[in-house]
Amino acid sequence: MAGKHESRMETAKLASWMKQSKYTVVLTGAGMSTESGIPDFRSENGWWRRIDPRSVATKEVLYADYTLFHEFYSMRIRGLTCCKPHKGYYILAQWEKNNIINSIATQNVDRFHQIAGNHKVYELHGCIRTIRCDSCGTAHAMGDFLDGSGCTGCGGRLRPDVVLFGEALPRDTWEKAMTDIERAELVIVIGTSLQVYPVNQLPFMTRGRIAYINNEIGGDSHQFDLFIKGKAGDILCKLDEIITS
Repeated sequence: MAGKHESRMETAKLASWMKQSKYTVVLTGAGMSTESGIPDFRSENGWWRRIDPRSVATKEVLYADYTLFHEFYSMRIRGLTCCKPHKGYYILAQWEKNNIINSIATQNVDRFHQIAGNHKVYELHGCIRTIRCDSCGTAHAMGDFLDGSGCTGCGGRLRPDVVLFGEALPRDTWEKAMTDIERAELVIVIGTSLQVYPVNQLPFMTRGRIAYINNEIGGDSHQFDLFIKGKAGDILCKLDEIITS
């Protein structure tokens, strides 16, 4: 009972901070998408516990073993067809509309934030729903990739427009997210273990408060001003009830 009482107090405190903040940025990770049915990578039961990321999600594999690369990403893309944003996503979209939050930086590549209605979203790791040629950068239809076709322009290999291991984050997106976080009075980190560099540095670039919502304790919890343990969707619903009451 003490744990539930403490969680309610922390949720109420965060709601109060959100009402006070003149500029709030949200940073989301895989824990935001798992409640929509998308497997994560680094939790106890995540994909990376069973699959070595270096064996599938790298530029080297794109060229050394395209069959494996294509099979992995085709599986992930097809898996999206039976998933949709949960209620927490729609709450974030409404908060942006009501100027409660100002922008979202996300490590997720599923584009659920935009599907739910958010507009100012920084996709730090790219988007799995868009396809391009790795050689010339020409955009292609999703069906071309799923069919295993090559680039119609140069014959190069098609790939989802995601950041593979070893690749740099999109510079313009990174700089915009960093600028927003630097000016933020409140940063809310949701559903990420903060194990991936350089995104794990972003929350600490603010001079404002930092709140951390996650089902597991990740990163250095003592670095946050507030930590709320729980599922992203559940906590967002509770916050919304307080904010809109």
